[in-house]
Amino acid sequence: MTSLSITWPICKKAVARHHEHAVGLNQCCSAVVQAVRAPVAAVWSVVRRFDQPQAYKRFVRRCDVVVGDGDVGTMREVSVVSGLPAATSTERLEILDDERHVLSFRVVGGDHRLANYRSVTTLHQDGGSGGGRTVVVESYVVDVPPGNTTEETRVFVDTIVRCNLQSLARTAQASSAAASGGQPVTK
Repeated sequence: MTSLSITWPICKKAVARHHEHAVGLNQCCSAVVQAVRAPVAAVWSVVRRFDQPQAYKRFVRRCDVVVGDGDVGTMREVSVVSGLPAATSTERLEILDDERHVLSFRVVGGDHRLANYRSVTTLHQDGGSGGGRTVVVESYVVDVPPGNTTEETRVFVDTIVRCNLQSLARTAQASSAAASGGQPVTK
């Protein structure tokens, strides 16, 4: 496991501001944290592309922007790879904050079981890395589908989010290494 020395007061404020969700009856929420050996700018350049989630989300087969140009309010239609209990997802960009490195989207339709899904992703510089590492926090709230338990839903969604964030780490690290002449971030 990667050791992190992120400045806790900064992270605590971001968690309180962006990752505390109002959870209704028959809903669950969780958060997944991923360390990335790449600067915040490299990671953010991948995350902020609402029109290209397939750049790091391996369960996304295709994405088409159906409304907007990448700003808040943009809607995308995502096609999911076969084998998942879903086919499509219609998603709306809720927050895109380039200064604070925050992205949030909400699922507003589609052929899937994750009703009322809302995700928030924040990026934070790892305080002890001299700017060379990033901590990514992704949290969500979602309805528990009929026939499933809260725990089953949380485990399923956490697994998808964790896979996405691990893929994000690999993608951003490779991009950062290529930009620095092939030298991986080791700080």
